[in-house]
Amino acid sequence: MLFSVINETILPTNLNNQRSPIYWIPSTWFAMGLPFVALATASAIMYKNMGISDFQIAFWTSLIMLPWTIKPLWGPFLEMFKTKKFFVYTTQIFTGCLFGLVALTLHSDHFFSLSIGVFAIIAFGGATHDTAADGVYLNELTPKLQAKYVGWQGAFYNVAKVLSGGALVYLAGELEKKYGIANAWMTVMVIYGIIMISMGLYNMKMLPNGAAATNVHSIKDGFVTLKDVIITFFQKKNIWYSLCFIVLYRFAEGQAIKITPLFFKAARADGGLGLDTSQIGILYGVFGAVAFVLGSIAAGYFVSNKGLNRKTLMMLCAFFNVPFIAYAFLAITLPVNLYVIGSAVAIEYFGYGFGFVGLILFIMQNIAPGKYKMAHYAFGSGLMNLGFMIPSMISGFVSDYLGYKEFFIWVLISTIPAFIVTWLVPLEKTEAINSATVS
Repeated sequence: MLFSVINETILPTNLNNQRSPIYWIPSTWFAMGLPFVALATASAIMYKNMGISDFQIAFWTSLIMLPWTIKPLWGPFLEMFKTKKFFVYTTQIFTGCLFGLVALTLHSDHFFSLSIGVFAIIAFGGATHDTAADGVYLNELTPKLQAKYVGWQGAFYNVAKVLSGGALVYLAGELEKKYGIANAWMTVMVIYGIIMISMGLYNMKMLPNGAAATNVHSIKDGFVTLKDVIITFFQKKNIWYSLCFIVLYRFAEGQAIKITPLFFKAARADGGLGLDTSQIGILYGVFGAVAFVLGSIAAGYFVSNKGLNRKTLMMLCAFFNVPFIAYAFLAITLPVNLYVIGSAVAIEYFGYGFGFVGLILFIMQNIAPGKYKMAHYAFGSGLMNLGFMIPSMISGFVSDYLGYKEFFIWVLISTIPAFIVTWLVPLEKTEAINSATVS
């Protein structure tokens, strides 16, 4: 029995006897998560240590995430050249080089504006990468395999999150003590670059092609295709209900995730926990990382067995949103024991990893199917990031106005819209999800 499970999981599983998804899903989604978390979380800690205000950090490190929201606008033009595989590995290598450029800006008098500018270009490359990677996934795997491996997507995306927001932040904290803040983060940015370039070289060999485009041959064709993509997207059944669900599902998360590391770092006199950078790295890299990976994998198997129906979607929403009570607990009690703080982080991250799968599968099975599978998935995931970006942009202002304790109570109130839209959103009955089982 054990060998049967191993063979089904590790050996080739698709119809054409191609290389197993295990060889390329982990590396691709790791490379997808690393720059996103570097921009969304690690950069916030870096700027906090370099004296930038919470408001500026929250606003600018959220605004530069815009390419992940508008990425569908250039998705059809990717069809004009090469294969989806080509865009995946080239953007990984390009992103790696840009992280090296960020490192060079950190000793400048204008380090904030220069580094933010380079981060914005990294975001554009990362969004392009994600569009192409999703296209490979959707074109290479059957709907049943999509459900089966979605947990692996989340797991390795979060392995990147652990490394980016945990291990490398911890390293930065240790280096700060010896070499200063700028030198420490310069080293970390170079490490980001080396990792991304390595992922690009690996995926150059391991990725399947993901199909080459055949219907876009010029800029004019690209705009015609884009127009058709947009029209057909908004013609989908129950699309407005679906869009409300996608945007509001992350309304509380977008606020909490941006402010939490700043709350950890802030002095106790200011209502924070007064942790140093290394301690924050331990929280995310040990407690958060393990919990997130376990939650992601567990959710993939849970949904594969139960199907994506009203009951399971509500359960996923609860797992995603209820654990934010852990941060409210920290803000109210201000504990000093790192294990208590780490347990709260673990609770939230397990729920985050578990509940996020519901949003991914909803987009994959209710939004993506149709003539423009990759483009419509990109639209859905782009709007998903909008649901993260907008509350993140305002979170610094709200936090400064309310204070950390009241802010995290507000986050709990902000979970209510997610439960309402999850209860009301119509679900397509898809044979692919409801019949999917884990071998």
